[in-house]
Amino acid sequence: MSLCLSIVSHRQAHLAKQLLADLNHCQTPERLVLTCNTPEREPLALPSGGQRIDNTAPLGFAGNHNQAFRHCREDFFCVLNADLRLPGDPFPQLLARMDDPKVGVVAPMVLSPAGAVEDNARQFPTVGSLLRKAAGGPDGRYAVQPSPHAPAVEVDWVAGMFLLFRAEAFRDVGGFDDKFFLYYEDVDICARLWKAGWKVLLSPDITVVHDAQRASRRDPQYMAWHASSMTRYFFKHLGRLPRPPSQPASRAGR
Repeated sequence: MSLCLSIVSHRQAHLAKQLLADLNHCQTPERLVLTCNTPEREPLALPSGGQRIDNTAPLGFAGNHNQAFRHCREDFFCVLNADLRLPGDPFPQLLARMDDPKVGVVAPMVLSPAGAVEDNARQFPTVGSLLRKAAGGPDGRYAVQPSPHAPAVEVDWVAGMFLLFRAEAFRDVGGFDDKFFLYYEDVDICARLWKAGWKVLLSPDITVVHDAQRASRRDPQYMAWHASSMTRYFFKHLGRLPRPPSQPASRAGR
């Protein structure tokens, strides 16, 4: 099973170096594409055989990873945030989930640096669910806990900090929609995968660590991108969401 990794750095060389060091202890990918979306403030060396792309103008999340995918000749394509840490090798077990030929994408369980479970798997957002969340109700996350022997769970969507795609599935749906500059491109591609007959899985037996910045809660520009992407998502999918197999016992707030 050949693997291509795509990592994007936004002047995050100090974080990308830590992730690259973690990858030294993992199954070696056949291809690693690192995109510097903006000029780095410090040197950032790649392992032997790695490919670096230096953008002349910044691209969004979708545009950067679509650009990297054009270099992918492998069977699987993995999107990784630069601010991830890998306490173990996640790839063998995640790739084993691809034994089911209908799995289009699988994600590990994501933890905070303190060990708390992050919300990287949720139900598709609707206007009603967002209103309930704003009123203090359930936020749509799946009530799944990490466990070394837990089975994979079919979920509506998984977040973009770590996504391992079957390259055929990514190609089948046309990759990310780069009209989403930032936010909701992960929700959108999972919706399109389900519509095209591919499964979306969360694998609770594998964990990675992500130090989420939550920039959209503080920076007006990120807040504007978030609002714009949310609006595009609802115009694109409202009333036309797929119906993945339900997991009623695994949904929070039910």
